[in-house]
Amino acid sequence: MYPQNQDHYGKHSNSSSAAPVFQPPPATGIPVNPSPQYYNENPQFPLHDYHHHGHRDAAWSSGLCDCCSDCKVCCLTYWCPCITFGRIAEIVDKGTSSCGTTGGIYALLAFFTWCGCIYSCTYRSKLRKQYMLPESPCNDCLVHCCCETCALCQEYKELQSRGFDMSIGWHGNVDRHNSGTAMATATAPVFEGAMSR
Repeated sequence: MYPQNQDHYGKHSNSSSAAPVFQPPPATGIPVNPSPQYYNENPQFPLHDYHHHGHRDAAWSSGLCDCCSDCKVCCLTYWCPCITFGRIAEIVDKGTSSCGTTGGIYALLAFFTWCGCIYSCTYRSKLRKQYMLPESPCNDCLVHCCCETCALCQEYKELQSRGFDMSIGWHGNVDRHNSGTAMATATAPVFEGAMSR
């Protein structure tokens, strides 16, 4: 009497009062709700320490000429730029190079060639790529050649603003983060016994 109902797969059903069956969408390999998150290349630290979500290019936390806003960093960089650079390099390299090694190479280049900036500008580029920072106010090499002290201060303060304690190096920061996570886990509430009827 009534035409037979067809479900999504073309099969005929004889019952007109059958409840509709939920059919999931076909698998296409494309996420249903893509999120603007980045891959965490540093599992020891949370994502928010490494990336600003939703921005293609995030802004620097301080300006190039703000080197005097932190007198301690400014004095360290002015009198011993090799230490500042070594600390930056160790964090940017995620502990694969040590502060002493990279700082020593920088000091030798600066002493013998007066061009330590050629070495340090490569780390500015690495830092920018890791955190999606803009290449401003000009090319990384020009920034370091013209304003070496200011550039090192800006990079140092950028890493500090992302939660790094620059004086303890990469491995010290990892240990501090892991002990903080272990402490949070140890102080989490524990429920004894299961729910009973």
